[in-house]
Amino acid sequence: MHGQQTGCSSSSICFRSLEIIMDIGGEPESRKRKRTSHACDACRLRKVRCDGRQPCSTCASAGEECGYGVEAMPKNKSDVILDVALRSESMLQKLSLQLQSIIGSKIPVDIQGVTSPLAFISPATNESNHQLDSPADHISNAILSQFHSSTTESILTWPHLQDFHALRQNYSGSVFHLESLRPPLKHRTAGIVPYASKSEVECILQSFERNINFWYPTLSRATAIMVQQQILSNNLDEDISSCLSILVMALGCASELVHSATVDTIEKSTYSEQRDRWQLISALYFDYAFKRIHLAQAECTTEAVQCLFFTALFFAFLQRPIQAWSFISATASKCRLLLSYHTSEVSTDSIECLRRIFWSCYILESDYLAELSALPQTGIAEIESSIPLPGEYHTHASSVDEENSSLYFLACISMRRLLNRVHELLYARKGGVASDINQFPSVVVELDNQLENWKVLLPLPFQFSMNKEIIPSAEGGFLRQRYLTCKSVIYRPYLTWALSLTARGDSIPPIVSDGCTTCLDACCLHAENLSGFPQTVMVDTWICSLSMASVMLIVLAISREDSLRRCLPFGVVEIGPNISKHLTQWIQIPMQGLSPSVMRSIKLIEDVNSSLRTILDS
Repeated sequence: MHGQQTGCSSSSICFRSLEIIMDIGGEPESRKRKRTSHACDACRLRKVRCDGRQPCSTCASAGEECGYGVEAMPKNKSDVILDVALRSESMLQKLSLQLQSIIGSKIPVDIQGVTSPLAFISPATNESNHQLDSPADHISNAILSQFHSSTTESILTWPHLQDFHALRQNYSGSVFHLESLRPPLKHRTAGIVPYASKSEVECILQSFERNINFWYPTLSRATAIMVQQQILSNNLDEDISSCLSILVMALGCASELVHSATVDTIEKSTYSEQRDRWQLISALYFDYAFKRIHLAQAECTTEAVQCLFFTALFFAFLQRPIQAWSFISATASKCRLLLSYHTSEVSTDSIECLRRIFWSCYILESDYLAELSALPQTGIAEIESSIPLPGEYHTHASSVDEENSSLYFLACISMRRLLNRVHELLYARKGGVASDINQFPSVVVELDNQLENWKVLLPLPFQFSMNKEIIPSAEGGFLRQRYLTCKSVIYRPYLTWALSLTARGDSIPPIVSDGCTTCLDACCLHAENLSGFPQTVMVDTWICSLSMASVMLIVLAISREDSLRRCLPFGVVEIGPNISKHLTQWIQIPMQGLSPSVMRSIKLIEDVNSSLRTILDS
């Protein structure tokens, strides 16, 4: 399965081809693909491209009826990708309609009159500067509003944690300020391109394809071959093409560094040698490329957008969230511009590349906004419903890996869209219903239904069970973590409702207790299943540290209440050490300075776990 990888050794570099068997239909790959079978009747008649929506963009703009007849041809494996995309799109469209009907008659909630921890979250000073669009717009486009109330910093302000004075005092500072005061990344005065043999270059590029280009499939095989030829010929110049090639090499080396640091079977001495080697080479490549990134910032081409995007990913690997967000923002803005003004001269591959980078930025920008709610937004979320989902694009040497990568990418996109809707409908500063006990239960039911539908739609290689069982596919494990995050955020209003009831001395109805248990089970299983998934370590360590801190704070708040303590799963005190162990290992992998906010999260988790043990032991 994908995720069981073999690293490049320092002496002889070899690589096993990855084989993923998908039990989804078996027409021969030689059969010519018939995309027209997914076009609507009107587009098929006109012989124009159809995006497969209901209605499609062409019919919607023309005001015509959009209908789909019987399949013209049998479907092969590649067609399954589009099927999943269309089913996911249909699911989200139904969600939009159902939720609009639920909140359509919504009366604004008097926040000051609500007895809930959410009533005390987010400073009122931001209110005058924050104006939301209509709820319908935010549901149609899966937007994550600024100043939402589901960040880790917001949870720390819950009134039910007010007795933990040391926690509030020691961890009340802004994550943004911690990271913004961080010393800048050190660069060498002279850029040096490391020497790499042909086998080493092949290994590095295979690592890039197996990891980065599997999670964010944006680099075409044609470009990857060009990169290999340019590196082997040492034909590097002061141009964007060279900058792109070096960034691909830097990310490939970083992927190998993550692999060598997270595989348990490597001996300590061998691990140390490999780690030092890959760290040095990745740093040298990135240093060389970063000195030329101004070329990408000055141009407006697909290659320039790719350079900015890969720079953002490398800063995410370095656990520098401010710099990563800065380049994600620059990438998204330029990508949006090129998609808005592309001409017929632009190749189909270039357009598809830009669309895939658009969706990658959508995922990453939303991830960062989930924890830094005041970050300025690029506006890509406001137009996401008008951008076609990923289509045909040659990204991998193996057609099976290519199909699985596209399916995985679609799964990540649809999950991020659902997460944004959850945050928007429940926790938006103006309009979120999480604190309204008369409205949120129906919203929670619908959101949970859509989450379960998402899980059912997952292709076989990425399916997972709801327990602590190890999943063969690292991507399946990563998606399970996303699922559990979404589940816990959906049911969190029940937890805050239960805390409010205990504060007043009221009894807890069964429906509230059940919802509270569902939230806590998802939170704790999320923490228990924390593992060194390459994507988590490579891109999400900073975000993961804050998410895990949220889990610990929620558990601590519940542990104080005798009537709610029974909702906690058995062995909850073992969660903190597991989280701390993984984060402490991951923070040291880049070897480019430790992230102060990740370090603070680790310390917070350890302090919370100490308080938790004291409470439960008593």
